[in-house]
Amino acid sequence: MSQRPLEGKIVLDLTTALAGPYATLLLAGLGARVIKIENPERGGDAARNNSPYVTPGGLSVQRTSDEDMSVSMLSRGRNKESITLDLKDPRGRQVFLDLAARADIVVENYSAGVTERLGIDYGAVVEANPRLVYTSISGFGSQGGPGTGKAMDTIIQALSGVMMTAGSPGDAPIRFGLPIGDLVAPLFAVIGTLSAVIQAESTGRGQHVDVSMLGALTSMVAAEPFDAFEMIGLPTRTGALVPRLAPFGTFEAEDGYFAICAPTDGFAHGVLTAIGRSDLIADPKFARRDGRVHNADQLHAMIGQWAADKPVAKVISELESNGAPCAEVRTPRDAVRDPIVVDRGEVVPLIHPTYGNVVELFGSGLPITMSESETSLERPAPALGEHTAQVLAELLDYDQGRIAELAESHVL
Repeated sequence: MSQRPLEGKIVLDLTTALAGPYATLLLAGLGARVIKIENPERGGDAARNNSPYVTPGGLSVQRTSDEDMSVSMLSRGRNKESITLDLKDPRGRQVFLDLAARADIVVENYSAGVTERLGIDYGAVVEANPRLVYTSISGFGSQGGPGTGKAMDTIIQALSGVMMTAGSPGDAPIRFGLPIGDLVAPLFAVIGTLSAVIQAESTGRGQHVDVSMLGALTSMVAAEPFDAFEMIGLPTRTGALVPRLAPFGTFEAEDGYFAICAPTDGFAHGVLTAIGRSDLIADPKFARRDGRVHNADQLHAMIGQWAADKPVAKVISELESNGAPCAEVRTPRDAVRDPIVVDRGEVVPLIHPTYGNVVELFGSGLPITMSESETSLERPAPALGEHTAQVLAELLDYDQGRIAELAESHVL
């Protein structure tokens, strides 16, 4: 189990914020050597300045010392090395190209056109390394987008249509609490990157992998036929319940909420038995799915009335004992402490590199378990520029004099 799937692969990480860093976090968890390149003049990755921070005394809204680290960086920087490099300086650009000649993958999430202005776009880098896979994650793709061309998660959610899939008819748009646009794009980027790496190994030629946040999220919206629903008169926004799959949705019990997903006849009959209405199993209004959909309001009302004066635990017990798929609705804090996901390493503790485990925090692990390979995120996030000298000496054979000169010139 010592061999990791991407062991030996070198990734140059030019990303900041969330979408790009999450992609490189996944590559790091799969075993790649991820070298995070940060701007020495701007404090590095913007996520380093995301409140709250871990301090010697625990969490704080404000940084109390240079060694304090944001929770965002503690999570997104794991298993990575950090070097500082001014890419606007021609000397910094050359250092990057020297590194690119030794790398297998570059991942960047600049706005469209920035890499060309810096002289580090795919066309420039491929000259240094024809086998390189160069992955770009942007709001709208390499061609740019509307307006300012700047893309934040909420902008992408608004344009993708996903805000109009939640809530009830007539509600204002609802923003996903999870930054889904920022998290979906890196998943597709990693899929594309690894596919290109496999192809490069057989052809000797890398390529540009171009993933847009808008395209990634909109493609997932299109996975459900919302336009077809509209054409036949089914509402696309149904609130807590989904009538076309009845019984299906979230309901309120005495001390909390629970979810039921029982669209098949067998599951639905289990729900009817659990709520004490097994007599309805033979009723044409509820025996088959079409009847349940047509009478969804009545069916959901019966479930709500049955559960209203019962604790969630009892509701779940009775539904499960009758084979009905159900679950308690948990808070994020409770969910990330579930022993199942913790034991599988899908959620893991976040440890400050200096202070240790001064506060109980959990971050995403690598939710991929392999029978013959290790996948984990066990190394803490690096300080800004922590590995600059080591990487330049180790990968590029730069001597200490050259490294010191670059540092004194503020290139590093």
